[in-house]
Amino acid sequence: MGKKAAEALDINYDGLANYLHCNHSVYMKVDNDVYYLTDVNYEAWRAQDTRCRNSKNHFIDCSALVDTVDEFLALPFIHGKTIKDVFDHATFYASIKGEKSA
Repeated sequence: MGKKAAEALDINYDGLANYLHCNHSVYMKVDNDVYYLTDVNYEAWRAQDTRCRNSKNHFIDCSALVDTVDEFLALPFIHGKTIKDVFDHATFYASIKGEKSA
C-alpha cells in the first residue's frame, strides 16, 4: 500500500477503470470515509477501509474480492452503494508507491 497523495486526481467515472488497470490502486474519499481501492497481486480487486488495520498494520478489507475491475465497480460496499453511485460525491487521490501510508 502506498501513501495517499495530497492533491486530488482529475478523473471521471469512465476513466476510473483504465486508471485502476494502469496504476493498480487509488484512494477514494466519500464524506469522511477513505477507501483504498487496489488489486491483489494483479489477480483480484478489493476495497479496504483505511480506518481499520490488522496486526500487520495493513488496511482491513471491506469488500469481497472479485476478478475484474468491472465487477469491482459494481460492488455495493459503500453503505450499500457502488462506486458509480457515490462517484459524483467522491474525491480520488493517487497512491504514491514506495511510501507507507500514514
